[in-house]
Amino acid sequence: MKDKVIALNRKFKQASAEEALLWFATNYSGRIAFSTSLGAEDQVITHMLAGIDASLKIFTLDTGRLFQETYDLLDITEKKYAIHIDIYFPAAKEVEAMVRSKGINLFYDSIENRQRCCHVRKIEPLKRALTGKEVWITGMRQEQSVTRAQSPLISWDPVHNIIKFNPLIHWTNEMVWQYIQTMKIPVNELHLKGFPSIGCLPCTRAIQPGEDLRSGRWWWELPEFKECGLHKTP
Repeated sequence: MKDKVIALNRKFKQASAEEALLWFATNYSGRIAFSTSLGAEDQVITHMLAGIDASLKIFTLDTGRLFQETYDLLDITEKKYAIHIDIYFPAAKEVEAMVRSKGINLFYDSIENRQRCCHVRKIEPLKRALTGKEVWITGMRQEQSVTRAQSPLISWDPVHNIIKFNPLIHWTNEMVWQYIQTMKIPVNELHLKGFPSIGCLPCTRAIQPGEDLRSGRWWWELPEFKECGLHKTP
């Protein structure tokens, strides 16, 4: 698999995001899925995929703690592109047991608690969403944070045993927003209120000019810990 990943990175080194998406959608038809959090990058990819293959599996993880603006954008996006976005929820019994033992706002108490919450609300649902798939498309970009600065275009995810494809990995924030404006892509209203990265409501805040794009996520933690586990490798 290592050789295959190296070959794919070489193959698409000079390709556009659309060209690479078209190739993957064609060559992995029925075995590929895109996970969207409805963020700006994900909206760009959704727009591209809708023009390539509207039947390609797109899914999102509803943690139960999202902003209303995120739900509104989900509805708007499905209607605009005439697509269906699958929604995966955490297991109710696991959420109940976690909250019963740790409290409703456990994530503020320790990194371990926050990671446990992310595991129950995101990691487990993601495993179900990726079942039977060979390629996982994400909206990761190197510029987003120190934890993603070295992420490649294509990699092997040993946690989920899947090829991970990040079509916008080398895009800058300016490129993302220029594309959004040019293509008139709908975005989360919170982006216009100082939220460049939007996750769960209690774990996301607006940022100040000059701050890291993901500094509003789990702002009480050090930058090197700011991942929910979806993109963490052993």
